[in-house]
This record gives sequence, structure tokens and C-alpha cells, in this order.
Amino acid sequence: MSDGESNDQPSGAVGRRKRSCPPPPLDRNIAHSPGPAGTWHLLVDHAEGTGELARAFASPWGGGELAYRLGRDHDIGKGACAWQAGLIEEAVTGRKAPRPSHKDAGAYAFARAARREPVLLPFAGVIEGHHTGLSAWKGVRTLLKSLMKNSSPVDEAIRRVAAEMPQILDATPPTIPEWLGQEDPVRVEMLVRMTFSAVVDADRLDAAAHFRPGTRPRADADMVALWERFEKRRQAAIAERRRERGPDGQEPSWLDKLREEIYQEALEAAAGAPGIYRLHLPTGAGKTYAGGGFALRHAASHGMRRVVVAVPFISITEQNAAVYRELLDPERGPRAVLEHHSAVDVESRSNRWAKLAAENWDAPFIVTTTVRLIESLFGNRPSDVRRLHRLANSVIVLDEVQALPDQLLTPILSGLRELVEHYGVTLVLSSATQPELAELNPWRSDLPQRDIVATPAPLFEQLRRVRYEWRTDPDVTLGSIASEASDHRQALVVVNGTKDANRIHAVWQESRDSDPGVLHLSTRMTGAHRRAVIATAKRRLKGGLVTHLVSTSLIEAGVDLDFPRGYRARSLPESEQQAAGRVNREGRHAAEESVMVIFEPADGLQPHVIYNRCGIAAAARRFGPTPLKDPDDLDTLRTYYEHRYRMQAGRTATDPNGATGETIEALRAKLDFPQVADRMQMIDNEHSAPVVVIRPQLDQVEKGKARTAIRELRDGIPTPETYRALQDHTASIPRRELDNGIAVGHAAQITGELYEWVGPYHSHRGIEPDQA
Repeated sequence: MSDGESNDQPSGAVGRRKRSCPPPPLDRNIAHSPGPAGTWHLLVDHAEGTGELARAFASPWGGGELAYRLGRDHDIGKGACAWQAGLIEEAVTGRKAPRPSHKDAGAYAFARAARREPVLLPFAGVIEGHHTGLSAWKGVRTLLKSLMKNSSPVDEAIRRVAAEMPQILDATPPTIPEWLGQEDPVRVEMLVRMTFSAVVDADRLDAAAHFRPGTRPRADADMVALWERFEKRRQAAIAERRRERGPDGQEPSWLDKLREEIYQEALEAAAGAPGIYRLHLPTGAGKTYAGGGFALRHAASHGMRRVVVAVPFISITEQNAAVYRELLDPERGPRAVLEHHSAVDVESRSNRWAKLAAENWDAPFIVTTTVRLIESLFGNRPSDVRRLHRLANSVIVLDEVQALPDQLLTPILSGLRELVEHYGVTLVLSSATQPELAELNPWRSDLPQRDIVATPAPLFEQLRRVRYEWRTDPDVTLGSIASEASDHRQALVVVNGTKDANRIHAVWQESRDSDPGVLHLSTRMTGAHRRAVIATAKRRLKGGLVTHLVSTSLIEAGVDLDFPRGYRARSLPESEQQAAGRVNREGRHAAEESVMVIFEPADGLQPHVIYNRCGIAAAARRFGPTPLKDPDDLDTLRTYYEHRYRMQAGRTATDPNGATGETIEALRAKLDFPQVADRMQMIDNEHSAPVVVIRPQLDQVEKGKARTAIRELRDGIPTPETYRALQDHTASIPRRELDNGIAVGHAAQITGELYEWVGPYHSHRGIEPDQA
């Protein structure tokens, strides 16, 4: 697509218009070629439509006038004769025609007006990057200085557009939010991002309305009605769960009663003023209901527009989204819940709303991953940032907040603080192991945090469902733990890596060949394979059958299993506590009888190799056998986080010696948007690679669907269902193993960086380590 085309013009539209293209209007500048009604999109209409939409999007934070001006002027460069001629030629002939870049003219026109208010100059980058992405201010400034000296490259376009829209020559700078000051460049940086988001979304929506009439933002949801629907269906779900328990389950259990008390306290807290809240609850206390209920009632009470729930793992996203859909989606009409993450291919859905909503989060309740949220907050590409403005005047629930990466905490906390202080956001930090984020620079000064549940410590005592034991002797091995676990009827073992999981499962299988109760979970298995194993484990546990499951850390959150006994290889205390949440989860046994063993295998993957080194060092001083503490000791967890952050954080938010992302914060202050986006990557794609696997165990119908999808990708003709068809058949292996697999013929390219694994696939363990 050329620089002049809107991203919302359907691909191939030029060719389809070739035979019946109406003549262009005389003496009028055009923004887009004819839509389905055969009408050209006039530049003056597109400019005004984009400006007004951008004004509406930015009004919640007082940036409406600024966004309007940038939206109105973003396509001034299309007034150049060469650009107009190229668009007309394309529309008439159906062939691509050369067109000059159209972004410089609008950026220059805005900068000319902004000279009286220097803090506004960087906002010219919104126009300069509205198709390609936000550039570094240093480069935009160089461009503007050049045009200030010699504006001849843009004079023609400005003159021709001004003949229709004389207001673009107004030299009065637009008004800016009263809280914006030149003394805080990071504040300016975030406003540039939010304004860019508003303008880009407005531009795409106005163009989409031309090519697909009726494509407009839907009205803000009735959050009061949404909250009432949530509460009504929640009560019905609880009643249904009791009915399923049979005669003995009609009365609420002690755990049901406690969860309801917690939920009611969360609703009372929702009346508090917008700001930062902490939801600190032990595993199994009903965090999903309490967090959702607080967020919806808070939004309804304060006139907020949406709720965004962000979680670190796709497995939790899928589980939570399913719960919230049952509670919130109407029986008819537009859906309320949008699930948006890398495993959901919204383009494959027949509902056009789902695709558009995923692009710009135009839905009242979003369930996404933390990666998606951070991409939106710190990306520079239009596709990432387009949805950012939707966060204004919303409730953001950061679930499992302890999983935020230490090396990025300073910019993350700085960005979140901006959203809370200037964009009407309420932030909920939800976790069983609340990190002491106030110890870090962006939150040290005058940023109050309120607890949704006022006194969580007694709850941790009431809900203590396990007794910790420690195996720290040098003779502890993976084999000894596998042997000990198999002495118990049902046991869970969680290890630090896929090789360790593979070894334990192999030990079990050697002595119990073909035993259906020997189970394995890791990312080396496809998504459908993992789900089948989890379903098998649930069924066997419920039926009291012999069940032994070994897993990597992927089981520690969002997987609702209830083992009577568990083993966790030494890691960080938050992971150890999460693993313990899979043991005696429903409190059916006495805590003394439900043992969680923390072990240090001499031959296993050591925690400092994969976990935060400062965290491991801080934990080693505090957690372990007597006289050290267990991972769920709240006072010790607090000092652990304080120590962990103190070892890493710099003295200031931009201290180059800090290890929590201070150098990224310095790049933000320089308005270096591409560098910030590059450094804020939360997933290290260099060390892992997805591969598609057609498992031998699949039936012929499933194999056929997967092979058809692979063929469509290879032929370059994917259908809307192609990517969705492959989601269940995707596993992950180290990139080194993929390279080895390619070399020996175990992996074949599908397209780009996506490969099909045609090598060995174990029926229980997936792609085994070192088999490439």
C-alpha cells in the first residue's frame, strides 16, 4: 500500500473500480478514490471528519483542540498536483502509480503555527508519522528546520488546499491541556503518544466510513447496565455451581462464604475516588470475580468508558475472557467482551465489529495480555498505538502484576502514572504477591495506593491451605523427586525448564509404561495437546484416580487444578506461591495434610539461569527452611521486594546505572519513539520460535484442516480461517533447535519465519529436547 493510501481501503479495491470509475470532481482536492457508492472522498470532507473524530477522542484529557488541528491538517500534502494525478491514475487504470510522500506539508503547516508555543513543536511528528509511525523528535526537528529555511517542497500543496480550506493558514497555536508543561519532557512524550493515537484512529475510521459506509465508533456503553448484568449472572453462576455439587453443596461452604465477603468488600471499595488500587488476595480467594466486580462498579459509579483487564499469560487470558463473556455478553446485539492477544485471529471472525474493535479497542470490556498493553503504551507503529487513546477514562486491571519484568519497570510505572494523573485512569494492581512498586522512582513521590481489601493478612492465614516442606540437601535430584512424588496417589511437580519436565516424565513412564495417569505439560506441546492434558488431569483428580503431572511454570497461573500434594523446583517466591495455589485449591483438606515441597535439584536447571538474579539473591536470604520463612509470609515478601528493587534501581528515573529501565526513560525524555519501542519489547523472540505440528494422534479431519491451512499459507492465499486453524497446532521450541531441525530436515518453511515441524513428536511430551 502506498504512502497515500488509507490502511482501511480494501486491498484490490483499485482494480475492482477500473471499469466504472466516475470522473474526478473538477477543482477539488481528493483524499481517497471512489467508495462503493462511486463517490470520490473529498479532502475537505476527510480533513473535517478526521479532525472532529480526533477532537472527540482527545477531549477526555483536555487535548481536543490540539487533536482536531492535527487531524484536520494531517493530509495537506495530498493537495500536491503530482499526488492528485497519481491517485486519479490508479483509480482509473487499476494500476499503481507513483505518488510523492504527503506527510511533510501538514507537519510544516502545524509547526509554523506552533512556533509561538514551543512545547507544541514535537506534535508535528504526529502528522509526519501518521502512516509510518512516530519518528524520533531529533529527525523531525531536522526536517522542520530544513522546511523553515526552504518551504518550496510543500508550498504547492499548502496553497492548493488553502484555496478550499483557508483555515489551515491560521497561525494561532491550538490550546493545550492546562497540566502540560515544558519542564517535564516525559509528560510531553505521553501526550504526543495519546494525540497520535487519537489522530490515527480518527483517520482510519473516517477513511473506513468512506469505503465501508456505516463503519463508525459505537456509542459509549451503559456501564451501569453492564455492571448490573455482571452481578445478576454472577449470582446465577454461583447458584449453578452449588447445584452441581449435589445435595451436599446446596449450602455455601466456608470458602464460598469467605469469597462472598471479599467480593462485597471490593464493591464497597469501588465507590472510592479514581486512582491506584491494590487487590491483594491469596490464590483461590475469588480474584476474578472481585477484580471484575470492582472495576465494573467503579466505572459505573464514576462515568468511565471501559474496563481493560491485562494478564501476563495467554492461558489466563483465555480462561478469564471465557468467564467474562458468560457474565457480560448480551444474548443479542454487539458483544461486550473483546479478547485480544496473539492467539486470537480476529480477522477470521465473520463479525466485522470484532476486527475493528481489536484494532482500536472500541468495546466496553477488553481482556488482553500485558504484552499487548505495553505495546500500545510504548509502541510507535500506528497499528500498536491506534488503540491507546481508548485507555483514557477507563479502569485498567493489571492481573498478576508481579510478573512485570524488572528491567522495564521504570518506564512502565512512569507511563501508568501519567495515565492515572492526567488521563482519568483508575489502575488496579491485582496479585497474591504484591510487589512493593512504591520503592521505585516513578512512584516514590506522592502517589497513594489504596487497598481494595483493607486487611489482606488475615485472609492469607484463613486461606492457608498448604504446609511447606524444603528439600535442600545436595543429594536431591530430579529422579529422587520423581520417585517421591510417585509414592503418592496424586501429585504435581513443577520445574524450571522443559528439559527437566521431560526427564521427570520419562522416569515415571519407564516404570509405568502406558499409564494414563502419567501426564506432562510444557510449551513444546501444541495448544490443543496442552488443553487435552489439563482436561484429563481435571477429570482424573475429580474421580480420585492416580494422577501424576509434571509441568513447567505455565501451570502456575490460570490453570484451575486441585492436587493434594505438590513439588516446586526452587525459583522466585512468587512462583513458588503460585504453584502452591494448585494444591488443596478448594480447601477440602487440612493445610497440615496438604504438602508443598520446595526442592533444589542438583541436576536441574538452576533458578538464576532463567529468573531475575537480584530476585534470587534477595529470596535466598529470606525464604527457606527454618529459621527462614515460607513464600507466603507477607512481611517477608515486602522486605524481599524492597531489597530486590533497591539492588537494581538507579537513584533517579533516568540514572544510566539503573537496571529497571532507566535508560529507556531517558530515551522517552528525548522523544526517541523508535528506540523506546525497540527497547520495550517484553518477549525475547530471538530465543524461542513457534512451529506448527500436525500430531500423529489427530484424526484425519483435523489433519486435513491443518494441512489445508499450511498449503494456503505457502501459496500466499490464506482464507479468513487459515490462522485460526493453525492456532491449536502451534508449539514453541528454542530457536537453536529450530535451526538444527531445518538443517536435518525436521522443519520445513511455511512462510516467512513460520515453520512446520515434521520431525519426531512424542505423544506425551511433544517436541523433545535435543531431538532436532
